[in-house]
Formats: sequence, structure tokens, C-alpha cells
Amino acid sequence: MASAPLILAAGDGGAGDLSSGGFFAETAWIMLVLPFAAFLAIILVGKRMKGLGAELAIGAMGVNLLWASVLFVQNMTGGIYREVNLTIAEIGTLGITDRNLSFELGFVVDGLSIMMYWVVAFVGFLVFVYAHGYMKGDIRVPWFFASLSLFAGSMLVLVGAPNLIQLIIGWEGVGLASYLLIGHYWEEKENSDAAVKAFLTNKVADVGLILGTILLVPALGTFRFSALSAAADAHSDLLGGVAVAGALLLFFGAMGKSAQFPLHVWLPDAMAGPTPVSALMHAATMVTAGIYLMARTFPLYQQMATEARPWMVTIAVITLFVLGFLALVADDLKRVLAYSTVSQLGYMMAAVAVGGYTAGLFHLFTHAFFKALLFLGAGSVIHAVHSNNMSDMGGLRKEMPVTFWTFVVGSLSLAGVIPLAGFWSKDEILATLGHEGYTAFMWVAILGAFVTAFYMTRTVALTFFGTYKGHGHPHESPPVMTAPLVALAVPSVIAGLLNIPGVSWGPIRNFTDWVGARIVPMGDYHPKAIEWDLAAYGLIAAVAGIALGWRLFAPDAETQQARDRLRIPVLYPLLHNKYYIDDLYMKGVVNPIKGPLARAVDWVNGYVIDAVINGVGAVTAWLGGLVYGRLDQQGIDLLLNAAAGGTGGVGGKLRLLQSGKVQQYAGAFVVGALLLVVAFVLVT
Repeated sequence: MASAPLILAAGDGGAGDLSSGGFFAETAWIMLVLPFAAFLAIILVGKRMKGLGAELAIGAMGVNLLWASVLFVQNMTGGIYREVNLTIAEIGTLGITDRNLSFELGFVVDGLSIMMYWVVAFVGFLVFVYAHGYMKGDIRVPWFFASLSLFAGSMLVLVGAPNLIQLIIGWEGVGLASYLLIGHYWEEKENSDAAVKAFLTNKVADVGLILGTILLVPALGTFRFSALSAAADAHSDLLGGVAVAGALLLFFGAMGKSAQFPLHVWLPDAMAGPTPVSALMHAATMVTAGIYLMARTFPLYQQMATEARPWMVTIAVITLFVLGFLALVADDLKRVLAYSTVSQLGYMMAAVAVGGYTAGLFHLFTHAFFKALLFLGAGSVIHAVHSNNMSDMGGLRKEMPVTFWTFVVGSLSLAGVIPLAGFWSKDEILATLGHEGYTAFMWVAILGAFVTAFYMTRTVALTFFGTYKGHGHPHESPPVMTAPLVALAVPSVIAGLLNIPGVSWGPIRNFTDWVGARIVPMGDYHPKAIEWDLAAYGLIAAVAGIALGWRLFAPDAETQQARDRLRIPVLYPLLHNKYYIDDLYMKGVVNPIKGPLARAVDWVNGYVIDAVINGVGAVTAWLGGLVYGRLDQQGIDLLLNAAAGGTGGVGGKLRLLQSGKVQQYAGAFVVGALLLVVAFVLVT
């Protein structure tokens, strides 16, 4: 049964000079509930509405954007901290801890969650508007917008979670909604297979999240993140024995959602879903969930689980560098962007892993704008030429000027060209890697910037330059689709200015201050000034990548295949086959499970388990027959029948004595008395 909510706000300890946020912080739960209300309403009445439910989905995200924007501005001018926990049920000790655990739901409003509320609402609102045009004429529009609302709502439940239990609820909701959206066109087996692949890969990683929770919570005695952060910040003995193992298990969970090597395989295939889904998934939801989890539990890694960090940063750097190469050989425009996302997630994870809480989140923040822009731009192209493949494109810049120019802005920002947003956030990651002593990884990250610029130049050249090689009739997308592109292009250019090292923008301060509004200090590294030499290295790498890419792919040719002519022996087959990782999973894991292992299980089921069960059944039937025939029918029943017969016979004889004649009773009385006298005389 629910109890009165426990509210922790600024001034209740640990939150320093932060404010409680007032009305909009008190009612922040509205942002978590509205998308679910839209989901239910669309299911009920969406088909009967003019926009087939799109109005409800867009309206809900619009209200969320209003709420999140007010909180975002409030947090700019002075940090906010407010946490509400409502006890739903007492769980007890479960026999694993000496403390009573509670199942609580609620919401948290602090610098980290406010930034994510706003990113989800801003990007989500624009994606929803764009989808209203993109999905026109689709076979199941109401279901699409219902699922998209469920997707955004689950992400907000995850972001707003004040404890691990609620985070897991949102986490699984995101996984379920992504399954529905990736498999939206389930009539084609390839799409339904992609949905299943995404779902199962994430389930494997989810085991880490669950086990990490099981390990940390009994030691801590609560599911709350605030308690976990405070205990880690104080180097509490409560966490001493489980901090590293628990942190590694949580990281394993994050690897699934944030597509870290080798659990990245689901993300490129997830492009089977409609393009608005890809944009939302890659920019503001799902793939950022893992980074968010690492940021939410950052004090654990920063203070007590430092031994886990080298493992984490190694995996992250492999992800950012090795997987970025796969974008060089992909023909599907969305897959190029998907591999790009995987690589950029590696940058974010590497930053957080080495202690760059702000650096990782800042790249998440800027990446949300230019990656959503690029995916929506790709959708605009695909919508026009009716093909995902760059081999069917070329020369589209004249027919699609808005899409072209905004796509170029997104590409330059992603490549890290100054002064666009991606340059500043990537530069802060490089500075953090260098400062924390990961110099070798820093140079790998710089090489990664070269690779990023190279494959994005290839993408722009093959898509927009040269002559058109497709069969459709390309045209610019309608305003409902191009307006979101322009809206996203603006922060893709200027968002980086919000956290220039050493610069504070007066009353609104800077991004570092905003996300630092937490219950405990994060204690991470912040560059005090621009490290121009390091910035130059990153910029040179980006410019070199663009120059080489332009040199190789810009010249036109009769076919797109002739333009896309980079074929390095050994490397190309390796990349084309995605390092054979999918083959390894299919041949080493999936097929053995589907083939020999499944047949072995079926044989054991059919010949062993069934034999045992049938044998037990036969023995039980024999024993039943024995008990019924011998013991019950011929034993107990016979005895009872004999007893009943004897009793009936005696009763019949005795009944003869009940004649009703007084004379006979008197005679019998006298005879009885005489017998008693005789017996008395004989005895005495």
C-alpha cells in the first residue's frame, strides 16, 4: 500500500546551494505520465482522429517540451535538486540483507535528469512532427504513434527514476517499445528478425544490470541512487566488498543499450524500423540509456570502483575506433549513420569511464542534435528517392537544397569541425583522456576523428554530388519534414559554445555547472582553458579526413559503384563482413542453439523427460489399480461390508425382542433378575 511520499529537496542535506525548483519541479511527474496517457488515448480513439493519433502524440511531447524548457532555464541560473519517493510496498529483508527494502516509485529533478528531460522532449517533439509527414499513407499510423509515445514515455521513466527498480522498469519499457518499432513492418522477415535480434541482445546485457542491482542493493539497504551516490562519495564500508563487481555488472548492462563492442550488433540492423524511429533511438533515447546509467552512478566509478575503469575505457575505445571503420563500406545511408552512432557512443563511454562525467554528457548533448538531424535528413532523402542505398542516389543537392545544407551542417558537426557543436564536445573528451593519463587512447580517439570525417565526406559526396543515379523523381520534402531539419541545425552549430573551457556565460553559467547540480559533487576533470594544441590535432584529423574523402569520392562516374571505389585488400572484405562478428554469433551461438543444442534438448525432452514422466505415470496407474482393486475393493470395502452385514443380522435378531407386548417385557425382566441373583450367589 502506498505511503506518503518522501521528498528530498535542496537544503535537506548534500545538495549545497541548489534550489528545490518550485512548481515545475514539484510537478515534473507530468512529463513521465503524459506519453503513456497519449499511448492509451491513441490506442482507444486514434483511428477515428483526423491525424490518426499523431495530434495526441505531438501534443504530449509539446507539453513535455514546455515543462522541460522551464526546468532547463531554471537550472541554468541556479541548480535544482528535488527527489520524490513514494513507497508502493514493503519488500522486507528477502533473507539477503538485515535492512527492510521498499519498492518505491517517484522522480528526480537535478542537473543530469533536467538535461535529459529537455533533450528527449526537444528532439522527440521535432521527430514526432517530422513523422507526421513521413508516415503519411503508412498502413498502421495509429499503432506507430502509440508505440513512439510508449518509447518516449519509457525513456522518461528511466531518466526520472530516483532508484534502480524504477530505472529497470523504464529500461525494459524502452526495450519493448524498440522491439515494436523496429519490427513495425513485420510482414518482411528481415524486419522481424532485426526486432528479435535487438530484443535478445539487450536481454543478454540486461542480466548484468539485474545482477548488479542484486549485488549492490543488499549491501546498501536501498534501491535509491541518492543513497548509492552518498555512500560512494563517503567511501562507505557498506559498498567496500561489492563496489567493483557491482560497477562492472552495471557497465555490462549499459553495454547492451549503448551498443558497446561486442554487443553492438543489434544497432545497425535496427535500421529496419521507420526513419523517425532511428532518429529518436540514436539521438535521444535507448542508446543514450547506457551512458545515462553510467552518469547516474558516476560517483560509484569515480570514488570506489576505479579498478573497473580500465576495462571500461578499453571497450569504449575499441568501440569508437574499430566500429567506425564499418561505416566506410556500408551502402545503406542509415547504416552509415548507425555505425557512426556506435562510434560516437564509444567516445561518450570512454569519457565517462576515465572520469569525464561532464565531457561524456556534453558529447551526448551535442550528438543528440546533429545525429537526429542526420537521420531525419537521411529520411528526407529516402522519402524522395524510395531507396536506402547511396548507389541509387547522387546529385541531390539541387533538388533538395534544405535537406542538403542541413545534412552538411550535421556532417561537419559530427566530423568535429570548428566552431560547430561536435568540435567542442569531442575536444573536451580528448582533453579529458589526455589529462587522466590515457595518452595512447587519446591518439586513437584523434584517429577516430579522422575516420569519422572520412566516411561522412563519402556519404555527402555519394548522396548529394555527382549526377543522380536512381530511378525515382527526387524532390524536396514538405515543410513538415524540413522545418525540424532547420530547427535541429541551429543547435548543431551553436550548442558547443555552451561549454567552451574557461568560459561562463554570465547568469546562465555553462553546461558543466548545469549537469553538476547533483546531490553529491561529481569530482570530475574540467579543462580550465582551451588546449589549442590538442584542439589543433583533432581539427587537423577532421580536415584531413574530409580532404581525403573528397578527393576519393567527389569525382563523378557513370555508376555509383565506380565512384565508391575504395577497396583495400584484406581490409575491405574484413569490413564488408563486419569483422565476421555476426557470423561468429550466428555460427558460434545462434545456429548451435537453433540446431544441435535445440535437437539435443528436444531429444532429452522426448526420450528422457517424457520417458521418466510416462514411467512415473505407469507406476502411479499400477499402484492406483492395486490400491483400488486389492486394498479398497477387496480389503477395506469387504471388511466394511462384512461388518455392516453382521451388524444388520444382529440388529435383525435384536429387533424381534422389540414386540411392544408388556407381558413379554415383564417376563424378560424377571428372567434377567433371576439370572443376576444366580450369578451373585455363584460369585459370592
